[in-house]
Amino acid sequence: MTLSIGSTAPDFEAQTTEGKIRFHDYIGSSWVVLFSHPKDFTPVCTTELGQMAKMKPEFDRRNTKLIGLSVDDVANHAKWALDIKETQGTAPNYPMIGDTDLKVSKLYGMLPASASGDPASRTPADNQTVRNVFIIGPDKQVKLIIAYPMATGRNFDEVLRVLDSLQLTAKHKVATPANWKQGEDVIITTAVSDEEAKVKFPGFKTLKPYLRTTAQPKG
Repeated sequence: MTLSIGSTAPDFEAQTTEGKIRFHDYIGSSWVVLFSHPKDFTPVCTTELGQMAKMKPEFDRRNTKLIGLSVDDVANHAKWALDIKETQGTAPNYPMIGDTDLKVSKLYGMLPASASGDPASRTPADNQTVRNVFIIGPDKQVKLIIAYPMATGRNFDEVLRVLDSLQLTAKHKVATPANWKQGEDVIITTAVSDEEAKVKFPGFKTLKPYLRTTAQPKG
């Protein structure tokens, strides 16, 4: 299955470190960051899981749930969590999906449909494409997909930045420019006429007819 931005995130049932879930029920009315890992006890992923645990309060403030996935069982995840706490200072404080049948990895296009085999015998290299970040909205649609190589740790500050942009642009008729951060000026979308912009965004600047900027809307 090929997912793209705007696709409905596939629903599934799975065992996690916090019990069995149905994914769409887990999302509820929240945003979700789903991030995947090719194997337990891998070095880069160990640092990533610890980093996300430290950043969880920032995602909580944005009505965003975290959920991890690794192609091993939840018993292994629990053992790995001890290593993560020891080396990173914080254990995962969000559920971790056990994807031993590769079901979720296949549903989300991270492994080919033909992938098979005992997860214990599959190596990180076998699962190297299970290194994705998905942001999913309360409407259950995929808003972001980023795939990372195994040797490059993920930049979760960037994930948080994109989440801020997604939540802002979902409420207002604006877009965010390159390298935008919270509190900086934004772009008025071309769907907004100048007459409407004068009401919605008083004092906006016109750089080109198609490029108008304004202060970040409140709320």
